[in-house]
Amino acid sequence: MSESFVELLGTTRVVPVITIADAGSAVPLARALVAGGLPVLEVTLRTEAGIEAIRRIAAELPQAVVGAGTVNTPAQLRAARAAGARFIVSPGCTEALAAAAAEAGGAFLPGAVTASEVLRLLERGITTMKFFPAQASGGVEAIRALAGPFPQVSFCPTGGIDRDRAGAYLALPNVICIGGSWMVTAELIDAGDWPRITALAAQAAAANG
Repeated sequence: MSESFVELLGTTRVVPVITIADAGSAVPLARALVAGGLPVLEVTLRTEAGIEAIRRIAAELPQAVVGAGTVNTPAQLRAARAAGARFIVSPGCTEALAAAAAEAGGAFLPGAVTASEVLRLLERGITTMKFFPAQASGGVEAIRALAGPFPQVSFCPTGGIDRDRAGAYLALPNVICIGGSWMVTAELIDAGDWPRITALAAQAAAANG
């Protein structure tokens, strides 16, 4: 039986959202994050290097739980699964994407920010959802409000969340984790500053709640 996103998370409540330009940086970056206490990694497909980065991390760093983010099409989903992604994250959801996710199996975290979007995912039996873009979609107050009509739903808000905002999101009872990129900025990755990334990951891990 495939693991759910909740099972893959374990006790982790902060997920680095990684956009990587050079797949050669993928494994040392992943090692730095795992060393800092953040083993669940979302590698976005916003660059050509995304799939190869996932493949390398999955093959070389079994202690990391690597998934694919910004998955917008069934083709991307299938490619990510084939590369070794253990979970799939999408900013939203379409019928085609949901069907492909069900066929491929494994953990799937589709996005929803409105009541209607939440209802459509609930009709498919999905109760853990991405909330993106979090800050632009009402942030903490919007997620708190959704807890009323949807007490069975847990969210992973992503988008505009930084170290200073993390605590307010993690304090919400309907937030299972948050996604953020403040510990994996392009500047840090390009510089290969793995010690700094490990230090920022450790700070984020300490905010797990």
